[in-house]
Amino acid sequence: MRRFQGLRSRVAVLTMLVASVAAASPAAAVTGPVSTVLINAANGSVLYAEAADRVRAPASLAKLMTLFLLFDAIDSGRIRLTDRVVMTRHGAAQAPSKLGLAPGQAITVDQAIRVIAVKSANDVAVAVAEKIAGDEPAFARMMTQRARSLGLSHTSFVNASGLPERHSPGNLTTAHDIAVLSFAMLRAHPREYGYFSTRSFQWGNQRVANHNHLLGAVDGVDGLKTGYTVEAGFNLAASAKRGGTRLIAVVLGENSIRSRDRRVARLLEAGFSSISRGGGDPAAVATLLRGELQRRGGVSGGG
Repeated sequence: MRRFQGLRSRVAVLTMLVASVAAASPAAAVTGPVSTVLINAANGSVLYAEAADRVRAPASLAKLMTLFLLFDAIDSGRIRLTDRVVMTRHGAAQAPSKLGLAPGQAITVDQAIRVIAVKSANDVAVAVAEKIAGDEPAFARMMTQRARSLGLSHTSFVNASGLPERHSPGNLTTAHDIAVLSFAMLRAHPREYGYFSTRSFQWGNQRVANHNHLLGAVDGVDGLKTGYTVEAGFNLAASAKRGGTRLIAVVLGENSIRSRDRRVARLLEAGFSSISRGGGDPAAVATLLRGELQRRGGVSGGG
């Protein structure tokens, strides 16, 4: 009973939180089924999937790969956290969300990571791309090559931000590929993964809050990232750890912030509950997970 009451408390907090941002949510123009996937981060095994291989736009989830390449550069010693990232004219011309630096202004690499992870700033993502590769198209090719090396077979990139391109097919991915990328992030860059748990940072007189509303609202959630464009809908990759179990849930193409957050929360809650009851038997966990999702209202439709 105490465990059930604790779950009701977490769900109530989440419901109030997502309701507070729902009125300010922009519209999505996506059609077709929402893509969902839940994986066990112990071994990358898929626990639940629905339209997980449907190719769609990642929106700002593309910045997971932008940061992955930056973390690669840091770990190899090519870039240091104290190095400067100088804003360029191309970067400053990006559409919001952005930090708003003028060309020639600079921040440290450490600050740039926080701004991209928390605020999802397009201008800073482009400036980072140009610092690493010289120009954004070259960096986008590096992103796609890295995606292939990680096994993301349906993913390609044309820019560092995830913004749609007017004269190209744009950035493409799947929910399963984003889950694989998130899994790789945890494995390859466990130290830098901590940036994704930053709930807010101070910029001048402004407190900038993380777009991932599940941080602090759903037990164990400590990263990763959100994304939104009209063509992509509302996307979220989230990872949570309880006890010795870590799960990764990805949702692409939802129609609102509220439904996106509720869908991911249900996946995580159902996943942890099923694993605790099913032990190490994959078949038992799969059966329990389907039952848990049905009991919690499912993950299909509007969330």
